[in-house]
Amino acid sequence: MAIEASMAKAFGLTGEAWQRHANPWSVYTRIPIPALLAAAVWTRAWIGWWSLVPVAAVCVWAVINPRVFPPPRSLDHWASKGVLGEVFWADRGDVPVPPRHRTAPRVLLGINALGVPVIAYGLVVLDPWAVLCGLAVHMAGKNWFIDRMAILYDDVVLAPPPGTATSDGDLPDPTRVVLQQGGAPPPRRW
Repeated sequence: MAIEASMAKAFGLTGEAWQRHANPWSVYTRIPIPALLAAAVWTRAWIGWWSLVPVAAVCVWAVINPRVFPPPRSLDHWASKGVLGEVFWADRGDVPVPPRHRTAPRVLLGINALGVPVIAYGLVVLDPWAVLCGLAVHMAGKNWFIDRMAILYDDVVLAPPPGTATSDGDLPDPTRVVLQQGGAPPPRRW
């Protein structure tokens, strides 16, 4: 099982929870969480132990965010496709992803992770430039990863299987398929 699948399971992201998380509001309100958490930790310089209140508030929001919003009415949004592409990526141990999507997500997750120690260092020594630099690297990696997941989603759901010549009219509406099945449509075997 991929580490992403284990993390999704730990956060309770299965079936309906993935659909709810695919709501663009869930994605767009989740993107600023690293910056909000860094700001909340930074407040320790001004309010001491009371900084645990904003830190706890951000952590609670991070946990409940994927379940707060209803499933989207349409999956035509970049954010929705990015989340459902993550479902395919997390299940890549059971169902392989297309060959062109096997390296870039790993590299982008590495870039994402590179920013975290820089953020931590900046927060320990209260260096705003280190925090901002770390956040820039971390969030660039994460947002680029989401973009790659949206492309993965399109490749898996919208593209005909290799060697198949069909017209666009023969393809199912991915929005209807995903919402009717209670999750992501079954990926094609590559």
